[in-house]
Order: sequence, then structure tokens, then C-alpha cells
Amino acid sequence: MQPPDDTPEQTEAERLNQHCACATLDRAAIAINLASQLGDDTHDVLSSTAWQQFFSDAAIFVPGRDLDHMQAIVQALEAAAELPGYQRRVLSWAPQNAQINRGPLGAFMGYDFHLGEEGPRLIEVNTNAGGAFLNAVLARAQLRCCGGSTNASWAEDFDAAVIAQFESEWRTQRGSGRPERIAIVDDQPSGQYLYPEFRLAQQLLRNNGIDAVIFSPSDFRYESGALYGGDKRIDLVYNRLVDFGLEMPEHAALRSAWLGGGAVITPNPYTHALFADKRNLTVLSDRATLLDWGLSPEYVELLRRGIPRTVTVTASNGEDLWQQRRQWFFKPVAGHGSKGVYSGSKLTKSTFARILESDYIAQAYVPPSGRLVLVDGAREVLKVDVRLYTYRGTLLLAAARLYRGQTTNFRTPGGGFAPLLLVE
Repeated sequence: MQPPDDTPEQTEAERLNQHCACATLDRAAIAINLASQLGDDTHDVLSSTAWQQFFSDAAIFVPGRDLDHMQAIVQALEAAAELPGYQRRVLSWAPQNAQINRGPLGAFMGYDFHLGEEGPRLIEVNTNAGGAFLNAVLARAQLRCCGGSTNASWAEDFDAAVIAQFESEWRTQRGSGRPERIAIVDDQPSGQYLYPEFRLAQQLLRNNGIDAVIFSPSDFRYESGALYGGDKRIDLVYNRLVDFGLEMPEHAALRSAWLGGGAVITPNPYTHALFADKRNLTVLSDRATLLDWGLSPEYVELLRRGIPRTVTVTASNGEDLWQQRRQWFFKPVAGHGSKGVYSGSKLTKSTFARILESDYIAQAYVPPSGRLVLVDGAREVLKVDVRLYTYRGTLLLAAARLYRGQTTNFRTPGGGFAPLLLVE
């Protein structure tokens, strides 16, 4: 597949993003949707201070061809991840806990893209991508605008796709059946910014006959080859921790369950090592190496065009990277949530010195696209990145985030999650 060229379809999407100031979000519909899912707990979620910052009033217009191209890049990357040469390379820098493959491929993979003149460019891969449940609510609460020539790009039956995903993860490790109880896990979950989504996930699972609990790792014990939360045996862990290798002392029970196979854990250290360690992008953007490992020329070309050049920051290339810093974006290899990420154009000498002493990659800078929004009646253009939530390479849901600043955030007035509207 070739990157999109300057077609009328592309031009129309750009025109709408630059000039259409419609507010498409129906906030009353969100409240009704939540009430149908959470019942008496709806008020607690809506009163969360974070809730008011989650959603932008605007939607993002995207050519259907761009969405197809992004999905093709995902499929190419996941094909590369099946190659023995690729696996040997990326596991060589992974922690010990990541050397075990128990079968699960990772629930809610997240692939983040910027949309530019040369087509979609993959800037990051996440194995515990947050926001899918919130974006499903968002997609169900959209008004039509600008001629109504659009449709929402999300799974026709998101709920069924989520259940099928967890059942599949279970079967890859257990062979048959389905989990009876799933624990949604994060450190101090009720204090997490995305805690409202944990509640949505919990209710979706319960509505489909699976008991769901929200736990902190400190709630667990590993005993006689099984994982328990209180007096409840846990069959599957939906893992939202950012300790990707389960190496921290407070995660000892989960680590034991992973190493001993006492519970199905998704995503898990192996999945993160295979897909989300940012050093992997140095390989995935290396055409010659991918061909040598046996990836098809078609997939190699998709990755060559779709992944910005990425290199490991070392003492030997440090001077060149500093001199060319405006062309690069610097990211910690095991970072998350945009922490420790720097645009080369904003980089100071002292910060770069700290980067050289740490584990970082440098990625060729790909500017994000823009979206016109109204903020308190004033017109403003915000930056856009697009996330595909997938399972086994299949799209579960697509959404965008609007923001101002170097990296994505939920602090921008008028910003937040936004649905993709496909221009046909």
C-alpha cells in the first residue's frame, strides 16, 4: 500500500479540520449512556474532576484511506513481531521477566500516529493503552455536522469485541472456556486519572457474565499456584500498571503469578518487550534488517514509510544528534505518559547531557496535524494524534487526542479525546 497522495478525499478532510468549527459532542447523551451502564454510580463518575477534561467538543475528520493505511502499518508491524530474528533482537534488551511467552498477545494494543502530508506515521506503540472505554462512550454521543458526510470509525459492537478479546487471551493460555473473574489492576486505582474508565470496564464485563473487580497490586497474594484478591481467586488480570516488567517489590504477587502461570495476565512483560519498548522502533525502521529476517517486501515498505527513522542515543552519536536536535524527538526507552519526552527544538544542553546518561531513543520529528476548535468562543488550532486500539491486528476502535504543547495531555482547554469521523 502506498501512502495517500493529494487526492480530493485528502483535501476535503484537511479543509474540514481547518475550517469546520462544529461542536459535535452531545454531553447530555454521554450522561444518559453512563446512566444506562453505571446506574446509581453515574454521579460519582461525572463528578470526577478529570471527567470534565476527557473529551473535546470537536471531532477529527480523516480520509477512510488514511485509516486503512494505519491498519496496514499495524498488520506489517505485527507480522514483523512474529519473526524469530526480530524476537531474538528485542528480547536481548528486555528484562528477565519478559523472556517467558505464555500465549496472550495483549489486550488493547495502542498504536499512535501523526497524520502528515506523506501519510500516517507511527510514532509510538503502547501495550496497555488507556482510553478505549471512554472513547466508546464518546463515539456514541456525536452529532452530525458539515453536511453529514461522515461516519464514526469504531467497532460496530465494541462491547462484544471487548469480551471476545478477553476470552481469546484466556484461551491462548488455558486452551478453552472463559475467565470467571477478571481483576482490573493499577497502583492505587481510585486515585488514577483514568479511574472512571476502570468503572466502565468493570460494568461492561459484569454485564456480560464475567465478575470484575478493581484492585491495587497490594490487594493480591499468590498462594498454592493461584492468585487471590482478598478471598476471591483471580482468573485473569487486565493489567494497567506502568511497571511493564513487573519488577517492583510491591508487585511481587503479580510477578509470581506471571512467572508461575497462576493467572492469565494481559498485557504482560513479554508483550511489552515484543511491541512497546521504544528501542524496537530502531529495528522496525531498519529496512535492510527486516528484509534479512524474512519480512515481505510489501510489509517492509509499509514500515519504512510508516515509521520515522529511530536511533538509540549513545555517546558515539551524541554530538551529531545535538547538532541536528531540531530534527529529532527524544524519548526514554521505557517511558510512559509522555514523561521525560523532549522536542529537540526545546532541548537545553544540560537536559541533553542527562539524556546521554540515560536510556533514550531519538526519533525523526514528524509534526502533528491540526484541528480548529472553539475555546470560549475564540478560534484555536490544536495538535492532533490518532490512536488505533487493536487486538491481534484487528481494529477495536479509533480515536484522536487534541492538545497544545510538546506532548499529548489532558490539560488543554478545548482538548481531550475526540472521535474520528471518516470522510468517504
